[in-house]
Amino acid sequence: MIALRARQRPFEVTGRFVLACFVGFFLAVAAINAVMIRLAVTTFGGVETESSYKAGLAFKAETAASIAQVARGWKVDVRLESVGEGVAVNVTVRDAAGQAVPSLVADIGLAHPADRRRDVAMNVSEQSAGVFRATTQGATGRRTLVIDLTRNGERVFRSVERIVVP
Repeated sequence: MIALRARQRPFEVTGRFVLACFVGFFLAVAAINAVMIRLAVTTFGGVETESSYKAGLAFKAETAASIAQVARGWKVDVRLESVGEGVAVNVTVRDAAGQAVPSLVADIGLAHPADRRRDVAMNVSEQSAGVFRATTQGATGRRTLVIDLTRNGERVFRSVERIVVP
């Protein structure tokens, strides 16, 4: 027996084939864009300033606070030390005469440079007048050390310093 093969038709580019390629291309582009948008939105930690307008309005007050801080002439000594798997920050505040500055409340934190969700608030304790110790666990790498000292609810000192936590 001899098997007869049906004669194959040559490949033709038809209107349906072009339409399917066209639609498939744009579906692939849309799917990739959807994945990229999802990844961008879920991994973005936030912006430095929520409202540029409000930050601009506060600029004059921040400038005045900075000038007043310099005029006080305080000496603030900051020392970092490794404590187990964490870090401790020791802050000593002295006035221009070298005396301890009393009645201060310290707020110390380690801000992540790119992702606000990874900021770390530290547990602060006052050791004596003008001497504070803050500790935390698990904050390593590049960070921004933010120290705010307040008296009677008013900020009297602010330091923002980039550091590397061991």
